[in-house]
Amino acid sequence: MSKEKERQRQRAARGAPPRGHGTGFHGPGPRQVPSQKELAVSLIAETVAAICRGDQDAYGACLRRLADERTQTWTQAISRSLVEFLRMSVTAAWRHGWQPAELARHVGRELPGEDAPVIADMIADEMRGYAAATVDARWAAQVAALGATSPRSESGARWDNDAEYLDASRELAGDTGLRGVIATAIETMHVLQHLVALEPLLPLPGTARPTAKPAGQEHAQPADERLLSRIRALLAKAESTEFAEEAEALSARAQELMAKYSIDHALLAAETGRKEVPGGRRIAVDNPYEAPKASLLQTVAQANRCRVVWSKELGLVTVIGFPADLDAVELLFTSLLVQANSAMLRAGAKRDALGRSRTRAFRQSFLVSYAIRIGERLAEAAGHAEQQALAEQTAASAGGTGGGKDLVPFLAARHRAVDDAVDEIFGDTLTRSRAIRATDAEGWQSGRAAADLASLHNHAPVSDATPA
Repeated sequence: MSKEKERQRQRAARGAPPRGHGTGFHGPGPRQVPSQKELAVSLIAETVAAICRGDQDAYGACLRRLADERTQTWTQAISRSLVEFLRMSVTAAWRHGWQPAELARHVGRELPGEDAPVIADMIADEMRGYAAATVDARWAAQVAALGATSPRSESGARWDNDAEYLDASRELAGDTGLRGVIATAIETMHVLQHLVALEPLLPLPGTARPTAKPAGQEHAQPADERLLSRIRALLAKAESTEFAEEAEALSARAQELMAKYSIDHALLAAETGRKEVPGGRRIAVDNPYEAPKASLLQTVAQANRCRVVWSKELGLVTVIGFPADLDAVELLFTSLLVQANSAMLRAGAKRDALGRSRTRAFRQSFLVSYAIRIGERLAEAAGHAEQQALAEQTAASAGGTGGGKDLVPFLAARHRAVDDAVDEIFGDTLTRSRAIRATDAEGWQSGRAAADLASLHNHAPVSDATPA
């Protein structure tokens, strides 16, 4: 045996590694010099960990090291690593049930407003990896609404590769400099890495079938987009006008069309035997007065054969129902909330007998009362609409032109299908929340009066109502 082999045998017997097999950063043997990318990845992870610990001193020190422009290759290594981390975090968010609009909104709630463009950029950049035909149309519409385009697309290009992201962002960031741009990216990454899981409601990008319709609509007729566009236009005009009479007339017409849209889809499914399954849609409900607003959404959903689940900490309400009913809920809730806010603000600030402000109590009581009264009126309107549709279908059946007598069991089956969908999506995770209290008598009365004045499904305002 040679002397070198004998020495290696003795070293192995003592537990020492053979020569030429160093242990990396620490330990005996020759050191392996880490690459700049490895150093960048390690330092970024250390920076995020400092935020998680709440260690501001360590966080500041890490930022200084990251923003130290000792060489151009070092800055490029940081840029590449940040973009890779952010892109992976966005992809992970999709797998945890988040949709583009929800993700951008959540980051905007958690971070200052100037940080929002980062998440929009990363969402658009991540989406470039999917063929357009494999992305659900609703998903693609959310990405487009963010106002960001892929930085590598022909239009609006900002950077040619990941190594240039920091320099390109710094040019747009103004006075924050490289450190500010890096801090924004790090803080965005921190938010993305602490997302709670949501219930998946849309197919993930890359998995949608090019010829498939959205879930629950595989056998449905195409939605009447012209009618929906007309409804949206009427509501937008109603929200922008300064004349109450005009707003009410526009809202009444929009809600008439909306009711027709929903009931026609249900009747068509009943008459043709077309199969539909319930789906879900998440609607943002923000402060102030988020609880009464969520209550209003619940009453609208119940009247349209839907159910809601409120994720209070995220400011999101999931509405479960059939596609046409979901459209009606979203449009009607938006319209009624605008009407409620307008009436509530017209009432102005409120003070008690001692001159102390009671505006918040008044407005919360106003919205609680408004939601309850709207629920009563919607229940009446929904019952009337169903009875009218049943009468029309029964008459058609008697004339030998249709089978409308099956509408009642059909609607009951749709109610059960929605309940089953809620159980399937949320399982045993649901808990009930306590009712919201109304503590201001004037606010309660004003809210009820405003609800009486709101127009629903082309029903006139209650005649003895008085303005708030």
